[in-house]
Amino acid sequence: MKEPDDQDTDEGKSDRSNSDRRQSHSSRSPSRTSMKEDHQSIDNTTGEAFTEGEESYIEDDESYMERLEGSSSSFQDDYAESLGESRYMETPAPDAEEAEEEVKKKISESFFYDYMELVSMPFVTPDSNIPLDLLTLVHSFGYDCRKRANLQLLESNTVMYIAGNQLIFLNLKTKEQTYLRSSSGIGIGVIGVHPNKTYFTVAEKGVFPKIIIYEYPSMRPYRILQDGTDLAYAYVDFNFDGTLLASVGGSPDHTLTIWNWKEEKPLLRTKAFSQEVFKVTFNPEDDEQLTTSGSGHIKFWEMALTFTGLKLQGSLGRFGKTATTDIEGYMELPDGKVLSGSEWGNMLLWEGGHIKVELSRAAGKPCHQGPINQIMLDEGEVITIGSDGCVRIWDFETIDTADVIDETGLLEIEPINELQVDKNVKLFSMIKMNEVGNNFWLAQDSNGAIWKLDLSFSNITQDPECLFSFHSGAIEALAVSPVTYLMATTGLDCSIRFYDFAGKTPLLQMKFKQGGTALAWVPRLISYGGAQITAGFEDGVVRILELYDPKGLTVFVGRKKVSEADIRLKQVFKPHTAAITALAYDRDGEVLATGSKDKTVFFFEVERDYKPIGYITTPGPVCQLTWSSSSHPESTLLIICENGYVLEAPFPAIKEEEEDHDVVSYEIKDMCLKYFHFTSVKSKILRLIEIERRKKQKELKEKEKQERRKRLETEMGEDVEWELQEEDEEEEEEEEPLPEIFVPSTPCHILCGFYSEPGKFWISLGGYDSGFLYHCEFPSDDKSSDNTVRKDEPFDFRLLEDTEDNPITTITFSINQEMMFCGMQNGAIRVYILSKNDSSLTSMEDYWHFNMHDNNYGRVNAISTSFDDRFLVTAGADSNIFVFNIFSEFELKKVVKAKVPSPRFGIETEPIPEDIEDPKAYSIENARRKREHDKLMKEVEEIKAGKRERIKALRNQLQKLLQMNEELPKHMQFKRTDFDLDSKIRAEIGRKTANKIQRVEKELAWEKEKHQLGLKKLQNRFRDSLENDIIVVHAIQSDHKISSYRLVKPSKYSKTKRASQSERRPSKFERFEKEGTGRKDSQRDTGGSISVPEESVIEKGKKFRPKTLSEIMVENQIEKTRKLILKAERAQMKIQQRKKEWEELYKSKPDDDYEDPKDVQAIKEAQLFMGDFNLKTAADYKIPEHMRINAAKKEEELGYLDSMAYSKKMHMNKSIVSLRDLKVAVIEEIQCLVQELKNIQSTLPVFKHLPIPQVPQIYPEEVPEKRFQYDDETLLAFKQQQVKSQVEKAHQVGQTALAGSAGGFLRLSSGKERDLTTRDSLSRASKASAFSLDLPKFTEFEKADPTDVELEIMKREEIKHVYMQQYLIRRIKELIVTFDAELRLLRHQKLKLDTQMKLSDLHHVTLFQEMLLLKNFEKQENILQERVNSLDKEEQDMQWKINETLKEMEEKKNEVAKLQDQEKALYSGFQTALGENNKFANFLMKVLKKRIKRVKKKEVEGDVDEEEESEESSEEESSLESDEDESGSEDEVFDDSICPTNCDMGLFELALQLREKRLDIEEALVEEKKMIDNLKKEHDTLSKKVKIVATNLNAAEEALEAYQREKQQRLNELLVVIPLKLHQIEYVLFGEIPSDLSGALVFSNRSLGRLQERIVQLHEENSKQQKLNKECRERRKQLIREKREMAKTIQKMEETVSQLMISKFGRVINLEALQTLSVNTTLEELKIKKLRKELSNVKEMKMWEEKIAQVRWELMMKTKEHTKKLHQMNDLCIEKQQLDSRLNTLQNQQGNAFQGPRKADTEARARVTELIQVQAERIQALKEEIALLRKKGGLLLPPIHHPQENMKSQGL
Repeated sequence: MKEPDDQDTDEGKSDRSNSDRRQSHSSRSPSRTSMKEDHQSIDNTTGEAFTEGEESYIEDDESYMERLEGSSSSFQDDYAESLGESRYMETPAPDAEEAEEEVKKKISESFFYDYMELVSMPFVTPDSNIPLDLLTLVHSFGYDCRKRANLQLLESNTVMYIAGNQLIFLNLKTKEQTYLRSSSGIGIGVIGVHPNKTYFTVAEKGVFPKIIIYEYPSMRPYRILQDGTDLAYAYVDFNFDGTLLASVGGSPDHTLTIWNWKEEKPLLRTKAFSQEVFKVTFNPEDDEQLTTSGSGHIKFWEMALTFTGLKLQGSLGRFGKTATTDIEGYMELPDGKVLSGSEWGNMLLWEGGHIKVELSRAAGKPCHQGPINQIMLDEGEVITIGSDGCVRIWDFETIDTADVIDETGLLEIEPINELQVDKNVKLFSMIKMNEVGNNFWLAQDSNGAIWKLDLSFSNITQDPECLFSFHSGAIEALAVSPVTYLMATTGLDCSIRFYDFAGKTPLLQMKFKQGGTALAWVPRLISYGGAQITAGFEDGVVRILELYDPKGLTVFVGRKKVSEADIRLKQVFKPHTAAITALAYDRDGEVLATGSKDKTVFFFEVERDYKPIGYITTPGPVCQLTWSSSSHPESTLLIICENGYVLEAPFPAIKEEEEDHDVVSYEIKDMCLKYFHFTSVKSKILRLIEIERRKKQKELKEKEKQERRKRLETEMGEDVEWELQEEDEEEEEEEEPLPEIFVPSTPCHILCGFYSEPGKFWISLGGYDSGFLYHCEFPSDDKSSDNTVRKDEPFDFRLLEDTEDNPITTITFSINQEMMFCGMQNGAIRVYILSKNDSSLTSMEDYWHFNMHDNNYGRVNAISTSFDDRFLVTAGADSNIFVFNIFSEFELKKVVKAKVPSPRFGIETEPIPEDIEDPKAYSIENARRKREHDKLMKEVEEIKAGKRERIKALRNQLQKLLQMNEELPKHMQFKRTDFDLDSKIRAEIGRKTANKIQRVEKELAWEKEKHQLGLKKLQNRFRDSLENDIIVVHAIQSDHKISSYRLVKPSKYSKTKRASQSERRPSKFERFEKEGTGRKDSQRDTGGSISVPEESVIEKGKKFRPKTLSEIMVENQIEKTRKLILKAERAQMKIQQRKKEWEELYKSKPDDDYEDPKDVQAIKEAQLFMGDFNLKTAADYKIPEHMRINAAKKEEELGYLDSMAYSKKMHMNKSIVSLRDLKVAVIEEIQCLVQELKNIQSTLPVFKHLPIPQVPQIYPEEVPEKRFQYDDETLLAFKQQQVKSQVEKAHQVGQTALAGSAGGFLRLSSGKERDLTTRDSLSRASKASAFSLDLPKFTEFEKADPTDVELEIMKREEIKHVYMQQYLIRRIKELIVTFDAELRLLRHQKLKLDTQMKLSDLHHVTLFQEMLLLKNFEKQENILQERVNSLDKEEQDMQWKINETLKEMEEKKNEVAKLQDQEKALYSGFQTALGENNKFANFLMKVLKKRIKRVKKKEVEGDVDEEEESEESSEEESSLESDEDESGSEDEVFDDSICPTNCDMGLFELALQLREKRLDIEEALVEEKKMIDNLKKEHDTLSKKVKIVATNLNAAEEALEAYQREKQQRLNELLVVIPLKLHQIEYVLFGEIPSDLSGALVFSNRSLGRLQERIVQLHEENSKQQKLNKECRERRKQLIREKREMAKTIQKMEETVSQLMISKFGRVINLEALQTLSVNTTLEELKIKKLRKELSNVKEMKMWEEKIAQVRWELMMKTKEHTKKLHQMNDLCIEKQQLDSRLNTLQNQQGNAFQGPRKADTEARARVTELIQVQAERIQALKEEIALLRKKGGLLLPPIHHPQENMKSQGL
């Protein structure tokens, strides 16, 4: 979309700006005359720079000064009015033609403005004695970290940033600050720096603000640009060479302007966009292209030359399918494309006004988690920073060539490097520091910090360094020490920070979970040293903090650097449920009052550790608390609420007695409060002011009228009255109506206030009522009036100038009450000078006013003076903290510094109280209410439990009736339905229940599926990756415990292998390994593995299962039989094993020429590895090929380490789980043994009982898997917890909801208790029902005296039970001791394994660092390795070709030899055919040897005949050809075409035929020799190439070796952690460990001694080997002799054994058969059967004895029940007697009082009589039932009903 240039043709705007400048100039001129020469915001050097610059300007441009002197004198008088004309030196032209012809003159390069004329000054009331430097800025502790581009770098160590109306220059090394004031006094919008760092721009805020360009480092104003925007600038940017400046304005105009800033001329101007514009930048490659971005848009601009002139044409970026986003960061690419960020973190590549491609990371992950705030191009790499705190580096080529590959429009790329700065970091902008050789950057963190980042991404890269830390966001509260120059601030960024504002030093900070909202320094009456501070937070928590100097603590050994100050938490409590807004100590320091937004004020007794006194409720949220001063007769608290209410509370009564636990709430309901409800009177005040103004005006007019009357009387005479009457009528008609009375419907907020006198106070309001201070007084009729509808008005007011829309937000006074310091809404500071003891503020007229904080959002939230009125500190909502020096005539010039309080004695040993971190924690009031509610609910639950018990009893009774019904005959039994009162009721209830259940299931189906999917996702995310959770097994008797390892699935290094390892060229060592077994594998197979010794804990868990005594006895008998059988089997197996061993021994007998393979392998390894090896740190160290390492091998090593650690931990976890299972088994067995022990003790006398051991318990942490097991009760409890959280959220609204929330939570807790009570009652009821239902009833028989036999049996049983009791107790102790022993053993093993795992972790860190380093070297190493591989492959190929050529040459030589043999055979055959003495032999031989020309046939497309001349044969062709040379003289007369006469024709033809064959052979020989020559040439060529390739290969290998050496050196530089004890360090100097251990070597003593002894050992080994060889030979001879002797001995022993057998058995027997004799299994089985039968009989007898005991118990319960009923009858009788006596008394009294019976008395008497009759009938019925129950064998009848009930039933 193209937009035309919106040129500024509005001349009125410039006129208006000129008039404003004239007014500002005239208003500042008197203040400048009285200002001191030594200004504090610019140091002396700056002033000197101004002077020098002016002098140079005068000297260098004398001609320019001459022209200035020739100009009009109005240049000096009206500088601001004619500034433009004088600078440009344009003379006024008489007409337009002369103006066109006039040549405009440029501004001189050496021209500078006067800073003192531009800078804004404080406003002072005219004709007052207030000095301009009443307040002087000393230091700034804040930083507006959320302001865009608020961090600029000027030099390598100087940065600048905006702080309200100040521009601060900060030296990073010295941390000194220099200040530059804004010229408008309304604030600074944005700053920028020239590319050459010689200028910087300050774009201000205000009406038609200026852009001032300062020269650096002199900081003199160089150029001023005007009329660029309406209210404020949003961004400025220079082009690449710094000749142009682009600016964009903020709301409402958003004007884009291109400036020729050196000439102060706007070149182009247009409206950038209709919404907020964030940024504007030039294209570094093309100054004619610009880009702007902002809210929901990006726009591309181009300077185009049209027929009307140069224009700015804008093209709006089209998002297309991509969602519209705010664009904060972008970057122009060299080819015109633009790369921008997005709100969701992806990068957008723009081309031609459209999105070409959207860039994201792999798997759809965004490039950043959140918006991308800045994109830069640095050294060919793209750098992005995001709100996620990450800096990522991307490949420029990949981004520049990116294109769409599918319909999604996404392209996935990965960053080259990335840096996570820190947690809770939100990077906003970043600038590069100009340090040679380093890649350091400064980063602006919008969470309140300035970071220094190292983006070199090497192994020596420095960690991110936080240079400065500040508050993020508004500063909510400030407190100053009453003793020294210490200050504390807090804000919603969850931090409290302490400063030494006199020493200009931040001391420390402390972080919390919630933001701070209020601060109060504890008075000296409480903490004399001023060491304590009270802080309030937004969750309602109050924390008492104690500040101290840690240098005063006891010095501990090993302490390193000690900070200047430290802080600790002293006390914490939560009085409120909402944010705390005010904290106040009374004047005597006895009571602390806290106010909150929850409309309560809480009082605490300070002396008793802040014991709660109580709280009161207020009509609105509390905004300020102020105690009356010591001048007031009584101590009262002024409570100011936001909604217009002001309360006065008396000093609360402090109770001396202890806390009353019966009190339900802390609320103080009897406190006498005074109320004041402010009603707006501003309209009345304005009306009165208007009336007064009109009255004065009327008086002036009347006076003028009288004077004119006198004048006219003298002039006109009689016509005076008529003219004056007409004028009076006109004046009466022109008079306007008075302003109407207006009261806003919504009360304006009270901002601050303070006491004036007892019962009187001043308040400042915002909104409509701003502009005044109102003096109010509490009315006297507080008790009778309704506080909610009352309307009170102030009785006095003070008008505040220029505060109509800028109210006072905070007020403080100096110590002598002569100065009132006010913080304003727009960030200004106002100081009123007062008279002494002027509580009515009658002298509040003269004031000093200065804008310091940001005028738009820099509201002053806190202002305070130091303890000696020397300093003033302000804190604003713009994150800035300013410290001022208050003007004093007696000011001391010495440097002051705060003194941190010394620590209290024993502070380091005091325990730190537990902090309240949960924002949903109960407040003090809610905790008390919860306690009372829990108590009440507990009582209710007890009542419910009693009701349930009664219901259970009734159910049991019904079950008994049903059982009795079943015992009756079939024809007498009732049906089950007969017991129902109404069957329809049960059916209807069941149907309704089923419908409800079905409906609820349908309603919750979607929720059920949703939560199931959520649960599955949570399991996949957190549980599936977890192999083992932590299990803690506790010992039973001791405090020992053992915990398992928390294991996750193995890491990627143990599963993946990189492909680069297989691509590497195999080394010589690897080739050797292919031929034989390698050294590393042999070492790994023989002794490389380390394993933890396995324990039998897993199997022991199966042994300890619960067993009864009978089972133990039977198993013992079975075990004996099994052992006998097993003994025989073992003997047989032993014999067979012995035979097998003999066979294997004979088989393993080596041959005479046998050689040990280990010796052979050792020889090979020694030949390969033994030699002279250097250390890895040596300069000439050459890395063997088998020891070369790369990232892939290191990953394998890392994976192997992880797998080893994982396996060890897994094995230990299995052992611990088995130990846990063993404990469970032990507990089960102990439970069985304890139950058996109880059964035994039930039969023994009490005095023989031994203490029963306590059954161990299973702790929850021993079975963590049960945490993931849930049932209906668990789900119900979770639902109740959700309901509770919802109620707690709802109760934040008000006090009523608060109580409901607490009740909801209490109901939840009581519900849990109810469930527990229900389960207990169910268990008791189930036991009772079991006794009542399962036990049959027996008829009791009379007991007989036991006989002697029975007594003997009983005595034996008693002895047996005593023994079993002791045995069981010993068994229990044995189980416990055994388990504890197993745990201790496993614990010791785990401690050793923990040590190994720690060492493994350290080794893991080292390996990981090595792997990262190797990855950095991997790319170049792969290049070198590929070159070596290619050259090696090329060499091998050439060598193969050479070998093939040699083979081919050998074959060709063989062919030549064969052809030569054929030729020899041809000649010899022909010689044989000729025979001897043939006279034509010579002729025929010549015919055979003659050379002739032959016709050759070449196979092409056609046959072509060619004549060839025969070549001369060489000496090597044939030995027979030499004969042809001898007869060469006869060739001339020789004719071979004709056969001579008498010559045999057959021989002639044979000669011709053989000649053809000879010629064929010769041609073949020639061809073969040609091929041999060619092969020789090829061989020579290849040999030369092989030499060249070998040379290149050696060079490449040397380069690779050098790179490997460099890599090894870098690996050597890595730090390896080795834990050592002090006795292991022997590198000492003068008995002490040196500070520098770089020259030390970590080595084991054993290895060191072994190396030292190695030289001697090598000499000894030779002699030993020789001796050993000699001894082995002698040993061999000795063994042969011993063998013969042993054979003789064996023979003798065999004879001795035979004789012994004959003497013992009478014959020679088989000993093996004798050893394998077995036992009689049938007999043993019968014994076991008999034992089992006896045990079953004993068990049955015990069962019958238990039944007898149960029947006796039932009899006892019935007796107790009858006794209870007798007591009830007795109580009823007593009650009847009391009622009778009371009735008689009432009758007597009524008779005396009244005469005659009344109807009401008669009816009451009848009711009482009827009640007595009914009770008598019930008593009689109970007596009859008791009598019936006393009879033995009596039947139980149905209960007796009331007679009236019987009558009703009969009537029905």
